[in-house]
Amino acid sequence: MSNGDDDPADASEGADAADDAEDAGESTDTAAAPTLPDEATEESLNEYLDEIEALLDDAETEADLDDVDALLDDAEDGLAESDLPEIDEDEDDDDDEDADDPRGDIEDRIADLRDDAEAARGPYGEDVVDAIEAAAATIEDTEWTTAGREDVSDAVDAFLDAASGSVDIDAFPDHEGIDDQIAALDAVAEAVADADLDADADAETIAALLDATDDLDAGLDDAEEWDDLETHEKLRAQGFYDVLGHYKDFPVEWSALKEHEKRGNVDMILLALDSLTSDFMERHCLEAFERMGKRGKTEASVEELLGRAGKRDQFAIRILGKMAAEEATETLVEYVEEDSNPGLQKATFKALGEIGAGEAVQPLANRLDPEGDTADLVRPHAARALGLIGDTRAIDPLADALDEDPSTDVRAAAGWALRQIGTQEALETVAEYGDEHAFIVSTEADKAQRALDAASTAA
Repeated sequence: MSNGDDDPADASEGADAADDAEDAGESTDTAAAPTLPDEATEESLNEYLDEIEALLDDAETEADLDDVDALLDDAEDGLAESDLPEIDEDEDDDDDEDADDPRGDIEDRIADLRDDAEAARGPYGEDVVDAIEAAAATIEDTEWTTAGREDVSDAVDAFLDAASGSVDIDAFPDHEGIDDQIAALDAVAEAVADADLDADADAETIAALLDATDDLDAGLDDAEEWDDLETHEKLRAQGFYDVLGHYKDFPVEWSALKEHEKRGNVDMILLALDSLTSDFMERHCLEAFERMGKRGKTEASVEELLGRAGKRDQFAIRILGKMAAEEATETLVEYVEEDSNPGLQKATFKALGEIGAGEAVQPLANRLDPEGDTADLVRPHAARALGLIGDTRAIDPLADALDEDPSTDVRAAAGWALRQIGTQEALETVAEYGDEHAFIVSTEADKAQRALDAASTAA
């Protein structure tokens, strides 16, 4: 996380999130809700998180989980404003490896509690619809053997029978053929969507439907397809399934992929990406690399993603940024001037920032020019990328943007970027705008002044 600072270009989204947190807080029993002192300490923050953890253990509804998220937002704000020291993660001194890091420990607790709260949510009716649509896509996209078609028909019949006991569904079309089976599944998905199931009130119905979709997936996975006769044998021979103690109730390849991700087996994820041809598995392989970040970076994985990035694949570009793959710099710099494709530019700018690509400083600085063709919605991303890179050569163009750009969002983003660079010159440049009428700009100036004051006091 970035020391509690908000991204200025996303200020409106932050305001919405704050409103949501306030609304969630209103639903909490005032007497039972924990409170955090104005000047938080390590002890008070941990006590606050202990109380939140207890509330999370007792949470029974989505509203309860909303309250927990709102309280975690307060904990993050309290941590950001606290005097707890920050540990330099780049410090190479072996003597500091075991040094206490109270701020980092609390950040980790907050992140873990957020993950636990998210895991406790749902499942939702949308999850059922997604599972049915994925099964329908599997049936449509797969070349089944004769025996496999019979197995698919049996699996669909069993699913329709189970689903009809949970939601009201119009008469199914005759579903002897593949197209009719897909139409029947679409009818169930539509009925589930129309039922507008509530995660709390309809929990049993949703659970029953998900059990039915799990059985459907298992039936489809067991049905024989032409590719199975070759691809699965190859994967088995190369040990792809060895991580599984047993085949689970959803596609076995996905189950194995999750285990390989957990163990950091990059080569096995690449093997699945190369061997399995379904869009479903391709997406999950790439998502695994995105979650792994730097842990998933190898020469082979970077080569695979660079090939996709060379075709302007924004997902691959995003993953290369998460990996901090400096090998991608040359390819990505070429996309900085793609004014006709703002989506590609935004993905590229962020990736270059996460990589810390010094070679991209001047090309990104050129994108700050308000007289150019670059849209206002892209220029803030260029400013933030320069801040992430942290190169002092960006101070002058960012200072110009802060002073002259007609867009408040761009000016605030430039102020944020200068604070990330963090030199005295950069901080003093931002601090001059403390009286700025635009709140998101003056906020950056106040934070810069506080940083300067803190540095002066420390000296």
